Amino acid sequence: MPERDIPEHYLDGYARILAEVSATGRRLTREEIESRRALGEQAADAGHGLRALVGAHLAAARACWPDVPGSADSTLAAVQQVIDAFAEGYERAQRLAVRQEEAARREFIDDLLYGRSDLGRLAERAERFGLRLSHAHAVAVAQGPAAYDEGSAVPRQVEQALIARFGNRNVLLTTKDGQMLCIAPGHENEVLPYFAKQAHAATDGGRVAIGRPQPGPGGVVQSYEEALSSLEMAERLGLDEPVLRATDMLVYPVLTRDRQAMADLVVNTLGPLTTARGGAQPLLDTLTAYFDSGCVAAEAARRLSLSVRAMTYRLERIHQLTGANPADAAHRYMLQTAVIGARLLDWPTVELPQQSRA
Repeated sequence: MPERDIPEHYLDGYARILAEVSATGRRLTREEIESRRALGEQAADAGHGLRALVGAHLAAARACWPDVPGSADSTLAAVQQVIDAFAEGYERAQRLAVRQEEAARREFIDDLLYGRSDLGRLAERAERFGLRLSHAHAVAVAQGPAAYDEGSAVPRQVEQALIARFGNRNVLLTTKDGQMLCIAPGHENEVLPYFAKQAHAATDGGRVAIGRPQPGPGGVVQSYEEALSSLEMAERLGLDEPVLRATDMLVYPVLTRDRQAMADLVVNTLGPLTTARGGAQPLLDTLTAYFDSGCVAAEAARRLSLSVRAMTYRLERIHQLTGANPADAAHRYMLQTAVIGARLLDWPTVELPQQSRA
C-alpha cells in the first residue's frame, strides 16, 4: 500500500515525541511506547502493510526533523524506539489473528467431518476457506512417521508447494488427528496427486490415501472416510505403495462386508495349514508372495529369500494340506481371496469363529 494511503492517525503524537526528545535528550516513556504498540495493533487489524507503515514513519521523521544542534543521536534513537514498539504491536496483532484463524479452521474441519453444524451455516463458513460445498470434493490424507500439527514445518512446506503450483484453486490444507488433509474440488484432477507427491517427499516415506470425489457437504466426509479406510486396509494388508487410491481398493470393503462369510472362507480353506510344522504363517506368507509376484514361483522365492526348489516344495505342501493347487487357475481365485481375508482379519494371530450355514 502506498505511503499516502496510510491514515495519519497512526502517526498521532509522533512529531511531538521527536520534538521533545531532540530538545531534552530523554528516552520514550512507558506510556508513549505502549501507545505506539497500540497503534501498530490497530494498523495490523486494518490490513495495512508493515513496510508501508515503516516508510510513513521515516518520511514523517524527515519532514519534522528538529533543527537542534547535537540532537541527531537522540532523535534517531527515538525513531528506532517508536518503530520498534509499533512493529511489536503489529506483530502481536498478526500472531493473534493467525491463532484465531487456525482455531476457526480446526473448528470448521471438525464440524465438516463430523456433521456438527447446520448444512446452510456450514456452507457459508466453507466459502471463507475456499470451498463450495455444493460441488463435488475429494480428500487426501497423508500419514507420516510423526504426527503433524497445524504450524509444523511439513504442512507449511507442502502448502507452499501447492500454492506455487496451482495458486488459489479452492484447495484447503489442514491437519487432523496427527494427519495432513487436503480437500480439493473433484474436477481438479492434478491437485491431490501433486499433494501426495509433495507429502511423500516431505515426510521421507509417508503414505497418502486419496478418496473418490463425492458431491455435497456429505461428500467431503465420505471421501475422507474412504481415504482413512484405505490407510487402514493398507496397514492390515502390508501394502507398501506410497500412494493409495480408494478407487483401486474398493474390492477390500466388498470382501469384508460379510465378515462371518469371510471368516468361514479363511478357516475352511486355509485352516489345514495350522497342522504344518511351524504353523500356518510361513505357508500363508508363501501364498502371499506367490500371488503378489503374479504367480511366478522364481520371483516369489526371491522375495522370500528362498531357493526355487524350496518355494516349489512349499506350494506342493499347501496343495497337500488344503486340497487346492495355487498353480491351478480353478483353485487360485479361492485361495487368493482367502489369503486376502486372512490378512484383513489378522489370521492366524486372531482365532476366527466358524459358523455353519444352511
